[in-house]
Amino acid sequence: MLIKGNNVTFASDQQLDDDKLSANARRMLALREAVLQEWGQRLRATVKEAEHLPHPIMINTFPGLYDNIAEAITPGYARSPETETNTVASEHGGERARLTNYNAQAVVSEYQLLRWTIFDVLREHGVQLNSDEFAIINASIDNSIRDAVNAFALAQSALRERFVAALTHDLRNPLATAVAAADLIKHSTDPEKMKSLADRILSNLSRMDGMIQNLLDAIVFQTGERLRLRIEPFDMLELTREVAEQFASIHGALFEVDGSPVNGHWDREAVRRCIENLANNAVKYGTPGSPVRFSVTALHGRAVVSVHNEGPAIPPDQMESVFQVFRRAVSAKEGGSRGWGIGLPYVRGVVESHGGSVGVDSTAQRGTTFIIDMPVDARPFQHAPTLAE
Repeated sequence: MLIKGNNVTFASDQQLDDDKLSANARRMLALREAVLQEWGQRLRATVKEAEHLPHPIMINTFPGLYDNIAEAITPGYARSPETETNTVASEHGGERARLTNYNAQAVVSEYQLLRWTIFDVLREHGVQLNSDEFAIINASIDNSIRDAVNAFALAQSALRERFVAALTHDLRNPLATAVAAADLIKHSTDPEKMKSLADRILSNLSRMDGMIQNLLDAIVFQTGERLRLRIEPFDMLELTREVAEQFASIHGALFEVDGSPVNGHWDREAVRRCIENLANNAVKYGTPGSPVRFSVTALHGRAVVSVHNEGPAIPPDQMESVFQVFRRAVSAKEGGSRGWGIGLPYVRGVVESHGGSVGVDSTAQRGTTFIIDMPVDARPFQHAPTLAE
């Protein structure tokens, strides 16, 4: 396991080398805080729904969006505003629906404000954009508006999933094994054999119990009930290292941790399960033997944890479905990977219960990165609605 320094980007692809970026892209990144500060002031002054938003909720995924736009204006860089390879704007729209009193017009307005704030701040600092860069920024903002508004509408409709099909399919095998072992015990007089059969029954019942617990967790979020958080202070980097070490002991030295300590208030066990789910996905669907990279950082009162793996991309039209119960990417199903498709919905439910969002950035060139993004102090937001409510 490799632990590096606090060298991290807030773009959603976890690229760490800005030497590949154009001069104007690097200047944009240098002005990120100036742009976001000015945008926040304009937003509070002109969009009444944002007037009293706590800063971590107001800023949401905009730092990552801004860095994505800076990357996009670099000629030849593997990011284009015409292709949907991340869910930054979608997650923003979903969180606006869950945590604010926004309507669709307010969502549109804040992106329009970001557009003109970028142009104004760049001009004030002498950054001259050419026509291509100007067009790319506009296209990026327009596409973000579309994605955010669509996600906002979907979140408001609060679509729920059904669970019966997976229950009947996946619980059948351990149940049948336990029943067969119990039947054999009735016809056996050998104490050692009876003990072995009893152990088999207990093992399969334990397996079923774990499956049912995972289902119950998913049902909690999909039926509008809330996870009962046990919020306590801890260091997110320390927890991430623990998960990485746990997986390294099983899968070998594939796991790298990058970042700095982020002390905050969350439900430690629930967040651990989230990171474990993302790490398990990275191992299951990533290129065998390739690194799995964890990153932990803090920005504007929000903790950002990302898990990156190399390998096949999640197709753009399937990015949202991986967060829905019992729906997995077609590539995962065709590849023969087993699972109920409830790991990522669980991650989303936990993170949303903390007042945050989880997103994905995935292309063949950049690999796949899942990003947990939530307030450093989740205590004020633990009663916020989730997508299922």
